[in-house]
Amino acid sequence: MLIRTDHSAFHATVVQLGACAIGTLIYGANFPVWTFIADNYLQLMTGNLLLAYTISVWVYLRSFSVKPGNPDLRELAKGGQTGNVIYDFYIGRELNPRVTLPFFGEIDVKAWLEMRPGLTGWALLDCAFMAKQYRLHGYISDSILIVALVQSYYVLEGQYFESGILGMMDITSDGLGFMLTFGDIVWVPFLYSTQCRYLSVFPVHLGWTKIAAIASVFSVGLFIFRSANSQKNRFRTNPDHRSVKNMPYIQTKRGTRLLTGGWWGKSRHINYFGDWLQSLPFCLPTGIAGYVILPAGSAALAGAGAKTLLDGRVVTQLGATPWGMLFTYFYSAYFGFLLVHRERRDDNACAEKYGADWVKYKQQVKWRIIPGVY
Repeated sequence: MLIRTDHSAFHATVVQLGACAIGTLIYGANFPVWTFIADNYLQLMTGNLLLAYTISVWVYLRSFSVKPGNPDLRELAKGGQTGNVIYDFYIGRELNPRVTLPFFGEIDVKAWLEMRPGLTGWALLDCAFMAKQYRLHGYISDSILIVALVQSYYVLEGQYFESGILGMMDITSDGLGFMLTFGDIVWVPFLYSTQCRYLSVFPVHLGWTKIAAIASVFSVGLFIFRSANSQKNRFRTNPDHRSVKNMPYIQTKRGTRLLTGGWWGKSRHINYFGDWLQSLPFCLPTGIAGYVILPAGSAALAGAGAKTLLDGRVVTQLGATPWGMLFTYFYSAYFGFLLVHRERRDDNACAEKYGADWVKYKQQVKWRIIPGVY
């Protein structure tokens, strides 16, 4: 087993968040961890970017020590051996580079990067921006609270069910290169926390009706994502279970079975649709986004809806909306593109793997992700 799936990432994050909660009780919004993160955002992002390059160079050079039949069971990724230095560096040559450390034992570097620094850092950045909002405005808005809660749930659930990454293309097919390294420790924490960063300066007040609507969207997406994945996993591991026993499937020449009933009869990647729906509540609470900050004493020029910071400066949307939406809604738009790209890659891999059986499968399950749409 290359990857530990004992909830260790979940427990580590809970301990770290718990320690920060104690620090917040003692110091309030001025807890040094929160002020350091908010005041050094660009420096932290730059440091992580440099670290991503360092790790990528290290795993790329180290991959050339992988030899056929080596006793360490190391292997190269199928798609990372093109001979093109730039592409192989980006996509990753070695499939699952590992290191052995005192006390910690053997660590799968790729799985660790996916489960630990990026996801935990995302949650910590959200908390730091909530504290910043309190320092600037003297209160915590319902919008930033709902975003932070939904995103923290997403992080903690993903870490608790970390065994789910064992079937992801990132783990099974892609090598560890700059693409994944950058994505794990730069893209995830710093891009995905953009909404809380925005709301820390320009709070949006939702009210219970909008909160209920946003929570409903997230719940529906979570239900589709979790139940679809659970159904497939149960079909693979316990096909005689009453919930999947009588579902239709295609018996492939490889000996495996392709499920064509239940959620997986609606589209070939219905779980991607659920996953994308979960991304909308990350962005919707920012509303029609965009703001500019005016000097103290500019309230008369700020227009309706302007907010005065505790230091006297004025934050207004006058002349700035809707340009901010290019940033606050970028995550959901990008995530949709990513899932479509991933589905296409998976389709090509399955066509090569199953041949004529995959053609038959696509004739029965016509839709790729969203039934009736795509």
